[in-house]
Amino acid sequence: MTSHNHHHIDSSSGRISVAFFLNFFFTIIEFIGGYLTNSTAIMADAVHDLGDTLSIGLAWLLSKVSSKHPDDAFTYGYRRFSLLGALVNGVVLIAGSIWILSEAIPRLTEPEMPHAQGMLWLAILGICVNGYAAWKVSKGKVLNERILSWHLLEDVLGWLAVLLVSIVLMFFDWPIIDPMLSIGFTLYILVNVLRNTKITISLFLQSVPDKKILEKIQNYLNSIDHVRSIHHVHLWSMDGENHVLTAHLELDQLITPQEQQVLKNEILVRLSELSLSHTTIEFEFPDEQCRDVHNAQ
Repeated sequence: MTSHNHHHIDSSSGRISVAFFLNFFFTIIEFIGGYLTNSTAIMADAVHDLGDTLSIGLAWLLSKVSSKHPDDAFTYGYRRFSLLGALVNGVVLIAGSIWILSEAIPRLTEPEMPHAQGMLWLAILGICVNGYAAWKVSKGKVLNERILSWHLLEDVLGWLAVLLVSIVLMFFDWPIIDPMLSIGFTLYILVNVLRNTKITISLFLQSVPDKKILEKIQNYLNSIDHVRSIHHVHLWSMDGENHVLTAHLELDQLITPQEQQVLKNEILVRLSELSLSHTTIEFEFPDEQCRDVHNAQ
């Protein structure tokens, strides 16, 4: 593994660790603040943040595991553990969003008046803490961090709702706006998390990470001299960022080892602009039977 990859993984782990500790300590503050302000909305958010903290901790652990070198057990390395963290976090966030909706919807008919001033100060603190954590994690590119960024964005928007509600409640006796805003923000986040979780599941099932990249690969390989056709072109991703390619190239004639070297260099140049961490290209000469002929294309 290159030093660049090590730096990238260490940076990812560092960002996730910041999010974990901020969420852990702020969750404790939320439980105390929710009790003191008699705000069921804050208590509900505290429970949700507790789930966030647990899932972020898992993501941090799996991010550290994903930096391990390839070995006899995992010959491609451990990057897919990061993808596992994204899947677990997506499921936890979906479950948490559903729970928030189940708590907020009944409050539309029986709203309760909380302590508005206490909510205001907790909301300001919540926006600052979760906003900083969301900003740190948003710098990441892997799916694990993208899912986490939605975790934290949900918290920021949730606290923004609490801030707006607390201001309004200081002047008007309208407690019903608390569950209304909570429902709106939760539905917005839920749609985006479902989208990212769908992508994560697809990558776990080894779907093509980007059809445009696959199309470019096919066009590049087909345009190379001496390549009559290509088959068994397989593109999948380890973590949403690092892709793996295998392909069989059927040549139109026998070529010398020197010509094969030239062909390999041309393939290297053609594919260098794409996000490919592992590439395996096999040449097949005329009248040579593909050893994978009985496998699915």
